[in-house]
Amino acid sequence: MNVVELTDLSKSFALIKALDHVTAQITGNIIGLLGPNGSGKSTMLKCLLGLIPFEGSARVLGLSSATEGSAIRDRVGYMPEQEAFLSGMSAVELCAYAGELSGLPRTEALQRAHAALYYAGLEDKRYQPVDGYSTGQKQRVKLAQALVHDPELLFLDEPTNGLDPRSRDEMLDLIVELPGRRGCSIILSTHLLPDVERICDHAVIMHQGALRFVGTIDELRGARGDDTALTVEVKADAQKLADVLSAAGATCEVNSPVQLSVELPPHTTTELVFRQARAADLQIRGIEVRRESIEAAFLRVIGVAP
Repeated sequence: MNVVELTDLSKSFALIKALDHVTAQITGNIIGLLGPNGSGKSTMLKCLLGLIPFEGSARVLGLSSATEGSAIRDRVGYMPEQEAFLSGMSAVELCAYAGELSGLPRTEALQRAHAALYYAGLEDKRYQPVDGYSTGQKQRVKLAQALVHDPELLFLDEPTNGLDPRSRDEMLDLIVELPGRRGCSIILSTHLLPDVERICDHAVIMHQGALRFVGTIDELRGARGDDTALTVEVKADAQKLADVLSAAGATCEVNSPVQLSVELPPHTTTELVFRQARAADLQIRGIEVRRESIEAAFLRVIGVAP
């Protein structure tokens, strides 16, 4: 089953079109929801949770966001971008309260609050008021309250926003373990492309309220239309291979004495490389399709020159 299914999802605020007829089937373990600020990411999450009205159709875990919002929120954990704490409450009180709001009995909610805070690394500070927490600790509390009712799906909205490098690494380490340890899928809304490259297996790219890409990270990085861009390693004399491949119509750039980048001519395969290498008495040590970086692929998809 797809995690999310969208059909002509649209949402406007006055004259602003936040979401413009978005249609997609989204699946994966950790799905990066990408886009510049104002691209519609947070609005989409709120629509999916049934928190705001919209046009079109949206289904989460098979449930309609328009009519079954409460049932969706029972099965989904939400970590908002903004702070959402009640002043004076400790972390354990806050998480237990979130558990009760999801329908858990008080005793079970309290037990799960302790477990979620332990997972988030806040067991030593769980009785302290959240008001005095650092930014990194507050982000961990938001993650814990999203986990307290053991959801099947997590919506994480900018979970590493405002964190220093060490806290960011620790947060990403917590997130990447969740599908295996908790059996849940994750939709990670972020504008930080290195976060996506590090932990996501699928991506959804939004720009100006429209859907620009949905698929795996490998498809995003390798979506060139063919596999003609190669990195070739040889035992020695990369320049000699570049010369014979260039004579055969390829475009080559020598990176080192043992490596070169190759753009094959149209309608050819890697057989051309092996054939020319054999003819020149050169040994191929390795060959792979050259992939774009996440940043280059993202800029290509939204139509911005790198």
